[in-house]
Amino acid sequence: MKLSKIRRADPFFERETARYENPLPSREYIVQVLEQAAVPMSADELVQALDIQPHERDYFVRRLGAMEREAQLMRNRRDAYIIPDKADLIAGRVEGHPDGFGFVIVGDDKTPPGAKAERKDIFLSAQEMRSVLHGDRVLVRISGTDRRGRPEGKVVEVTERANSRLIARVVEEHGVQFCIAENRRIRQQIVLAAPEKGKRALKAAAGAVVEVELIEQPTRYTPPIGRVVEVLGNYGDSGMEIEIALRKHDMPHEFSAKVLAATKRLPDEVREKDCAGRVDLRDLELVTIDGETAKDFDDAVYCEKQGRGFRLVVAIADVSHYVKPGTALDAEAFERGNSVYFPRRVIPMLPEKLSNGLCSLNPQVDRLCMVCDMDVSAAGAIQRFRFYAAVMNSKARLTYTEVAAALYDKDADARKRLKPLLPRLEALDAVFRVFGKARAKRGAIDFETVETQMLFNDAGKIERIVPYARNDAHRLIEECMLAANVCASRFLEESGQDTLYRVHEGPSEDRLQKLRAFLGEFGFQLGGGDKPHAKDYAALLERIGDRPDRQLLQTVMLRSLRQAIYSPDNVGHFGLAYEAYTHFTSPIRRYPDLLVHRAIKAALAKKKYAPGDWSDIGLHCSTTERRADEASRDVTNWLKCYFMQDRVGEEFEGSVSAVVPFGLFVALDDVFIEGLVHISDLGADYFHYDEGKHRLVGERSGRIYRLADRVRIQVVRVDLDNTRIDFRLAGGAERDFGRVPQQAKLTPKPGPTGAASRRRVEGDASAQEAKQASHAKAKEKAKAKPAAPETAAPAPRTEPPTRTAKPKTGKAAAPKPAAKKTAKSATKKTTGKKSAVSKTPAKKPSTAKKSGSRAPKSAVPKRRVRE
Repeated sequence: MKLSKIRRADPFFERETARYENPLPSREYIVQVLEQAAVPMSADELVQALDIQPHERDYFVRRLGAMEREAQLMRNRRDAYIIPDKADLIAGRVEGHPDGFGFVIVGDDKTPPGAKAERKDIFLSAQEMRSVLHGDRVLVRISGTDRRGRPEGKVVEVTERANSRLIARVVEEHGVQFCIAENRRIRQQIVLAAPEKGKRALKAAAGAVVEVELIEQPTRYTPPIGRVVEVLGNYGDSGMEIEIALRKHDMPHEFSAKVLAATKRLPDEVREKDCAGRVDLRDLELVTIDGETAKDFDDAVYCEKQGRGFRLVVAIADVSHYVKPGTALDAEAFERGNSVYFPRRVIPMLPEKLSNGLCSLNPQVDRLCMVCDMDVSAAGAIQRFRFYAAVMNSKARLTYTEVAAALYDKDADARKRLKPLLPRLEALDAVFRVFGKARAKRGAIDFETVETQMLFNDAGKIERIVPYARNDAHRLIEECMLAANVCASRFLEESGQDTLYRVHEGPSEDRLQKLRAFLGEFGFQLGGGDKPHAKDYAALLERIGDRPDRQLLQTVMLRSLRQAIYSPDNVGHFGLAYEAYTHFTSPIRRYPDLLVHRAIKAALAKKKYAPGDWSDIGLHCSTTERRADEASRDVTNWLKCYFMQDRVGEEFEGSVSAVVPFGLFVALDDVFIEGLVHISDLGADYFHYDEGKHRLVGERSGRIYRLADRVRIQVVRVDLDNTRIDFRLAGGAERDFGRVPQQAKLTPKPGPTGAASRRRVEGDASAQEAKQASHAKAKEKAKAKPAAPETAAPAPRTEPPTRTAKPKTGKAAAPKPAAKKTAKSATKKTTGKKSAVSKTPAKKPSTAKKSGSRAPKSAVPKRRVRE
C-alpha cells in the first residue's frame, strides 16, 4: 500500500516498516503531532491529522489505547487525548508499604531492578493509596511535600491495573468473611462477592489460603471486591508456602497444552541425523561434577596437559537445538526467564523431558552440546579458544564431595573408585590452580560467605539448618565456567554480534563516599580514587587479614557494590574484574544463556541474530531473576519462622547483620536464622541511627550497637503471618551489650533564649533563694530566743501598728507579714544590696512600714508563697 507524505514524515518510519507489514504511525510520531498541535485532540482529529485509512482505524485506536495504558497519553473529560507532561502529570508505578502508605516510582521503565543507586519517589498518603494497589501504573500530580521534604502526590488517574488475581487468607469477623492479601504491600481488605447466578460458590473456611479474582478494583470510597476461584488449603499444610509464593509473585508454574504437545513431539534420545555437521567428542573423557541432589546437568569438563600449559574443554548442553525461536517452548522459556529453586521443589524453565532428559548431560548417553575448547598457559592466561557444535557422551556423573575426597583429602576409597578418571581430575586441579593465580593477579574480589542447607523431616518441615561448606571441587568447576563465559563474551564482541552481557558496575559515588568514611574510622583506605578497581577491593581485603572485625568490614564493602544485571551495553564485570563477561554455561536453567548460544551459532555461520530489542530482553531477564530470588526468600523465611515457633524463650548467640533506624537485625550462630531486636528493646535511652557508620548510638548512655557486633538474644515472638521473628537482648535491656565509651559526651539542652522566659526563670530562682534564707533565719532566731511562760507579754511586733489595729475582715493579723518582712531582709542581704531594715532601728515605724509594704511585691511573688 502506498503511503502519503504525512505518513512518510514519521521519524521512525523505517523501524515501523521493518516490524510490520502494514505500518502505523509510531508512538513518537503521535506524540510529536500532539505537541505541534499544542491543544488536546480527539481520536477523530488524530485520524485525520495522521492520514489514517478506514481499514486502519481499529488498529490505530488500539495503539492509542496501549499508549494510554503506558501513560504516554491520557484522555481528558472531553475524551480528547493530551500529553501527561503538558498537564503537569507524572507517570509511575505504585509501590505499596506494609504500613499503608506508598510511593510512585518515577523513572526509566527500562532500568532493571537494582541498577540505579537512587530513585525518584513521590510519596502517597494512606488516603491516596485507598484507590490503588501495589504495582498499579498511575498518573499523579505533585500536591506538596511531606514532613521529610519528599514530594507528595495526588493520584489523578490509574492507567493500568497490575493485579487481577491475588493470593489471600480468609478472615471471618462477626459472621462476615473477607480476605487479606498475602502480599503485605497490599493493605486493603478484599470484600467477597456473592457467587454468580447459576454457579456454586467455593466454600472457604476462616484461615484458608485462597486465590481471589478481583471483579472490582478499589476506588477512593470502596474497597476491592473479589470472588474465590481456588481454595489452596490450610496455611500450615506441607508445601503451602511454595504454592503461596508462586501465585503471590505471579510466577508461571504449569506448562500450557501447547508446550506439552511440542515437548511430546521431541525424540526421546539423540538421533544420528541430529549429529550431522558436529564434532564427535564421544570418546573424550568428559565428566559432570555437581551437587548430590542435582538432576539437570548443564556442563561437562575435560582437561589434559599440553606442553607447559593445558587443553581445557567445557561442553554445555545444546538447548538451542531443541528450543527454536518463535515456538511455544521458546515463548514459555522467555516468560519464565529462569528455573526457580525452592527447598524440596524446583520450578524448571523447560519441561522435564528436556531439563532432566534430552538436554541434560546424563552419564553414558549421547548428548548434543556446544563446546568451548581452550588452550591455557602455565600462567593461567587463555591463549586461544574456539567454539563448535559437538556430540558427547559423559563418562561419569561425579559429585563435589567425592571429587574433593579423591583430590584433596586423598581418601583411599574415593581414589580407588575414581582411578580411571584420576589423571583428568588431577589435570583439572592443576588448571584450577593456575586460574587461581591469574584471578589474584587480575584482582577479582573474593568475599567469604556462609551458605546454609535445610534438612527436612517426613512432614516437610525443617528439622535443622546446617552450614553448607564449599570445597575446592566447587571452586574448580566455577573457574572452568568463568573461563568459558569470558571466551563467549570475547568471541561475540570480536564477531560484532549483539548479545546480553552480565554487567556489574562499580560502586556509586554516594556509596563510595560512605564506604571511605566508614573505613577511615578503622585506619583503612580504599585505593583507586574516584573510580576504584576490583583489585583495590581485593588489596584491602588482603590488608584486613584475619582481624576480629573482618566480617564487619567485609559486609560493608560488599554492600557498597551494585547488583549485577543483564544488558546489551558492555560495561564490564566489576566484581570478577573482567572487561567483558556473559552467561554461556547454564542454558537449561537461564534464558540469557540460551540467547548467547543462538548468538554464537549465528556468529559461527557468519550471520546476525536479532531476537528483538536487546534492552527489553535484558530488563525482562533481570526482572525474572529478582522475582525468583524474592519468591525463594519468602519460602525460606516462612520455613524458618515455622521452625522457630517452638523455640520462643530460648537464648542464642549471634551477630548484628544489619542496622536500621528501627533496630538491629541479628543472625544467630547455631540455627542461621535472622530476627529483629526493636529499638525499644535496646534500653531506656533515645537511640540515633548513623547510616554512614552502620550503628545506633544512645543519647544518654553513649551505648553503641554496630554492624557485626556480638550479642546474646532471646526469642520473644514468631509471627507466621508476617514471616517475622522478634528478639530482645538476653537478660533485659540493662545487660551490658553494645559499646559504652569511657566518657560519653552528652550535650546539655540549651537554656531559654526569650526575654520573657529569662525573667520567669530568674524570678523563680530569686524566690527559691528567698525561701531558703527565710527558713535559715527563722531557725537561728528559734535557737537564740529563750523559752517564755504562757503568761509572758508578747514580743513587740516589727510591723506597723496599723496592720494590727485594722485587720482585713475575716482574717487575723497573724505573723505572716513578719515572715514576709524577714524574707525581704534576707533577700537583700543575700543579693548584696543595701537594706534599710538592717541600718534603721525597728522602733521607727516609717522605715518599717516602707520595708513591710514592699516585701510582698519585690522579694517573694504572691503566687509563690504557699506556706
